[in-house]
Amino acid sequence: MTFLPENRTVEFESGKLPYDEHGKPESILDVAINSDVHLEHACGGSCACTTCHIIVLEGENNLSPADDDELDRLDMAAGLTLRSRLGCQAVVKGDVRVEIPGWNRNYISEGGKSTLG
Repeated sequence: MTFLPENRTVEFESGKLPYDEHGKPESILDVAINSDVHLEHACGGSCACTTCHIIVLEGENNLSPADDDELDRLDMAAGLTLRSRLGCQAVVKGDVRVEIPGWNRNYISEGGKSTLG
């Protein structure tokens, strides 16, 4: 999977990724954490906020379908698009390219002082 804007591609073997209860196993958030890619997740990956909001650029069919809880939470996400997903809920099943939105990157650079989420 590829994370933008860093243009960083990471690979993992399904079933071999260590899991430490941050989102669903092998979710975009889980892959990011295990690959040292920072994706904010203020609620710990429990689908209780929108800080892990990402935009799927390619490979939408290689992600698990969004369930009702994710869709309800996404309605509150800043910068919502038709390709928005929560990184903690979208399980990777193949090649995917995602973008971490600018507001999320700004949250990181400001040291976590955002009121979003």
